[in-house]
Amino acid sequence: MSQIKLSQEELAFAVGTTRQTITSIQVGKYTASLVLAYKIAHYFGLTVEEVFDFSDMGIADR
Repeated sequence: MSQIKLSQEELAFAVGTTRQTITSIQVGKYTASLVLAYKIAHYFGLTVEEVFDFSDMGIADR
C-alpha cells in the first residue's frame, strides 16, 4: 500500500474535526464515532475495518 503525505490538520479539515481529535485517535486516547470513522475511511477510499483495528474489542470476525 502506498503512503500518502498528509498532515493531521489536513485530514482533520477534510473530515470536519480538529487536529487534536485526529492525534487522540492515532495514539489511542479517543475512539472515533461511527460517523467520524466512516468519514476517515471514505477519505482514503477504504472500509472502516481497513483503517481501524478492532482486535482489542473482543469482536470476532464473522
